[in-house]
Amino acid sequence: MRIVTLMFIAVALLCTTAAAQLKSPRTAASQQMFDELAGKDSELFDAVFNSCNPDKLKELVTEDFEFYHDKWGQTAKSGAEFANAIRNLCERQKKGIDYRARRELDKNSVRVYPLNNYGAVQTGVHRFYKLTEGKKEELTETAVFTHLWKKDNGAWKLARVLSYDHRDPQGVALAGEVSIKPK
Repeated sequence: MRIVTLMFIAVALLCTTAAAQLKSPRTAASQQMFDELAGKDSELFDAVFNSCNPDKLKELVTEDFEFYHDKWGQTAKSGAEFANAIRNLCERQKKGIDYRARRELDKNSVRVYPLNNYGAVQTGVHRFYKLTEGKKEELTETAVFTHLWKKDNGAWKLARVLSYDHRDPQGVALAGEVSIKPK
């Protein structure tokens, strides 16, 4: 009887410990982490769209950075490749071959999920606008993003990007859409 009681107590303690770990504050992103990533997100998109600064962009991403886009597939396989693509885009904009754009983050959509001993996942929705001198800006698309941020030696760097569910202003999927319904 004594062994059964001890086993019961041991199981109860294990269950209590496991439940406490599930409710641990380590599973939720801290406000500090959320704010740090919001700042990095702002720096990143400023370097791409506002200042057109590929050198700054390269500082914000990992060397093994990868970017996946639902309309274009894998668009970058390294930080250097991504920075070069943005450099080329900026040159096309200067020559008038391509238009400038503005990114607007839906701040209420942003979520951050910590990844123990690595970094964090940041998700959200953003809108993109075409900027034409002398004209009102024009909404071109809305999309969902998932960013994988790596914290290395105290610094946040973007390691992976998934950019998907791009939709035109009327809500039509631009890369096609597959919906599988349960039977």
